Amino acid sequence: MIAIIDYKAGNNVSVKNVLNGLGFDCIVTSNPNEIQKAEHVIFPGVGEASTAMHFLKEHKLDQLICSLQQPFLGICLGMQLMCKHSEEGQTDCLGIFNSRVRKFPATEIVPHMGWNNLITTDHLLFKGLKPATDFYFIHSYYVESNDASIADCEYILPFCAAMQKDNFYAMQFHPEKSVEAGAIILKNFLTV
Repeated sequence: MIAIIDYKAGNNVSVKNVLNGLGFDCIVTSNPNEIQKAEHVIFPGVGEASTAMHFLKEHKLDQLICSLQQPFLGICLGMQLMCKHSEEGQTDCLGIFNSRVRKFPATEIVPHMGWNNLITTDHLLFKGLKPATDFYFIHSYYVESNDASIADCEYILPFCAAMQKDNFYAMQFHPEKSVEAGAIILKNFLTV
């Protein structure tokens, strides 16, 4: 079973629909017991960092997330919340990745919204993708490129598009909105 964490900030329905369409059983939950029992955990995100972190702390999901041993995937805001600190609301986050989340400079149109390709490493998440594949992004804040980066992207400046540390995986783009390429990445994650 796959647990999709419900923290009142995610696009849970979109993620659930894609996973169900791929033939996977999943539940949307904020119940710690269900999350702990899941074989894979997905932490989707659309929303604002300080509000989301407040919910996680209030429900002790912050401690639970950091202690999980099964494969865990953060998406968009979920990825940003896995970092150390976000400039959005000057928010201390989970600290799984020792990275900071910065606001894009207002020199171009923000948010970064639409299709963009990745500069990827030879990582299992990207197995089976065609070169120069585009993914769907929508974000005003970005994670700086770092030692855990497995893919980068560029909009205004270079930024981290995906990263991995131990059982924790994260991506700034939305695989659930990235059609066939996103489905490949989700399937690859669910085979970890």
